[in-house]
Amino acid sequence: MRTVYALARYPDCQAAIDFLTTAFGFEAREVSENDDGVVDHAELLVGDDLIILGEGTPGGPGIYVAVDDPDAHHDRAKAAGAEITMGPVDQPYGSREYGCKDPQGNPWHFGTYRP
Repeated sequence: MRTVYALARYPDCQAAIDFLTTAFGFEAREVSENDDGVVDHAELLVGDDLIILGEGTPGGPGIYVAVDDPDAHHDRAKAAGAEITMGPVDQPYGSREYGCKDPQGNPWHFGTYRP
């Protein structure tokens, strides 16, 4: 079972999926749309590995780490000085997640989702 996943944000996830599958041969494993029909979460297979795509402003690749208790993890990270970019929230694909930046500005995402 994996614990760490590569993550990238795109303002247009569907366009990113179309490009990545066509240009690089990645395979769409799961694509979830929100109530407005906009792709807000996708998983692309790269061999035996996964890349997770999310809707949002590109800020460089991030890292997603699966944790059992994201609320406690959030509290610990905040107390240690992490800049919280997204408080704990229940996602439509079944995960509870939060996002933050470390002191040098690298994006991190933690949640219960384990594809």
